[in-house]
Amino acid sequence: MTTRAPRRDSVENRAGILDAARETLAADPRASIDVIARSAGLSRRTLYGHFDDREALIRELISVGTQRFNAIAESVTDTDARIALARLAARLWQEASHVQVAAALALDEAHVQHTADALAPLRRTVAALARRGQEDGSFRTDIAAPTLARLIEEVARTVVSRTDAASIGAENLAVRTLLSIAGLSWREADDLLTVHPEIIGSERVDA
Repeated sequence: MTTRAPRRDSVENRAGILDAARETLAADPRASIDVIARSAGLSRRTLYGHFDDREALIRELISVGTQRFNAIAESVTDTDARIALARLAARLWQEASHVQVAAALALDEAHVQHTADALAPLRRTVAALARRGQEDGSFRTDIAAPTLARLIEEVARTVVSRTDAASIGAENLAVRTLLSIAGLSWREADDLLTVHPEIIGSERVDA
């Protein structure tokens, strides 16, 4: 049996709902499904034709954002674990600043497990970086690699949730913070970013 492709207007409506949800939730994180539907120029019934409820809509927003984060993880191919971690941190920060609503939703305690599952590829990349950095002596070895990877994740989560993405130097701070957690001194981080100035402010990767 051949599966019919979604009608064009259905696809456009779904995309419009997601765009409206991002804008609406950016202004009011507690915005109701009715408000989101009105913002999209659709009826509540039409919105429910695409998403079962508000939670399903939020999960879709998170999924779209995490797909982009996972794509970024795949794009980082530096063999030097220090450079790879710095570049990964910078690119993820840049993407998070563009999809702040999805990032904020993903970091909300109510969606932690869903986010963790969706970000499995990215988490594997961080775990591999932690092991590689410890093996070549560039990262701290006083804690086990899985613990270091988890610590990097948690600190990254805190930095994203507590820092104003629009503030001057925010990206630099995010990158340096993760390098510090990995075991680099501020001088080592400074030297690394001086030698590789393209890391800060480099173009984000499109999925």
